[in-house]
Amino acid sequence: MQHPVEFDTCVIIATDTDIVAARQKGRELALQLGFSSTDLALIATAISELARNIITYAGQGEIGLRIIRKNGERGIAVMARDHGPGIEDIDKAMEDGYSTSRSLGLGLPGVKRLMDEFEIVSKPGNGTTVTVKKWKR
Repeated sequence: MQHPVEFDTCVIIATDTDIVAARQKGRELALQLGFSSTDLALIATAISELARNIITYAGQGEIGLRIIRKNGERGIAVMARDHGPGIEDIDKAMEDGYSTSRSLGLGLPGVKRLMDEFEIVSKPGNGTTVTVKKWKR
């Protein structure tokens, strides 16, 4: 079970407007850390994908954002959490091209490629939490 983490910013995700807001807050936080424009785009894209998944599969949830530090490095952590139906088969969901919503199936595997660290916790009937991190190098 994951422990609650303090986030600098939390955006409730229920509409497309909320996706835009979460993406913007993520870019602002990453900009404060001095991420390159390329990394800003990667972080914003990952946030968009995670937020879109919340709306598509759970209806609503939240995106948490915070500055993180480890071994002298700074970065950004993004947590996407919902209380939706959960993911039946995480391994299958992480395969390129797999989708239960008739999309291209690039969401979770794409997010994993965009970010430096990726963790997913999900149980059917119990929702899903995805935590990703990008380190400033």
